[in-house]
Amino acid sequence: MPTEQRKPREPRRVLFLCTHNSARSIIAEALFNHLAAARGVSARAESAGSAPSGRVQPLAMAVLEEAGIAFEGLHSKTWDPFLSQPEKHPDLLITVCDSAAAEVCPVFLAAASPPEHRHWPLPDPSRIGTPEAYRATLAGLRERIESLLDELSRRDRARSSSESI
Repeated sequence: MPTEQRKPREPRRVLFLCTHNSARSIIAEALFNHLAAARGVSARAESAGSAPSGRVQPLAMAVLEEAGIAFEGLHSKTWDPFLSQPEKHPDLLITVCDSAAAEVCPVFLAAASPPEHRHWPLPDPSRIGTPEAYRATLAGLRERIESLLDELSRRDRARSSSESI
C-alpha cells in the first residue's frame, strides 16, 4: 500500500474527488486540513474534479466560515495535475459523489501505483441549495474524516513502534 511506504516524516497526500469540485470535495479538503493540523497528523488534503465547475459554491464557503474553518485559496480545479505529475499522486483517494443519485462518480487512474481508494457517498448539497444541506454535508464529512484521522494516527503509532525495534 503506497501510504505505508512513505518516509516517517513525509506527510500523506489525500485527494478528495468529485465531478465539479465546487462543494463536497472543497468542504472535505478544508475540513481535513483543519482537523489534521489540530491533531498533529502528518497529512495534507487537496481536492479536484473530473469536470470542475470553475467556482466554489458560495454556501460551501459560508458553512466553512460559520464553522471557523479556513477556506482561503480554495478553488475549483481539474484533476489533471494529479494524473500527470507523479509528485502530486495521492496516497489516498476519496470520492465524495452520490452514486445513489445517478451521479457519475469519477474514476481516477494512476498508472504506476494506484492510490488506496475509498468512496464516501454524499448527496450534492448544491442540488438542494440550502444552508442546512451544506451543514449536513459538513457534519457527514466531519464524522468520516475524524474516523480516518484516528486510523491514520494508529498507523503512524504502529509504524513508529516497528521502526524503533
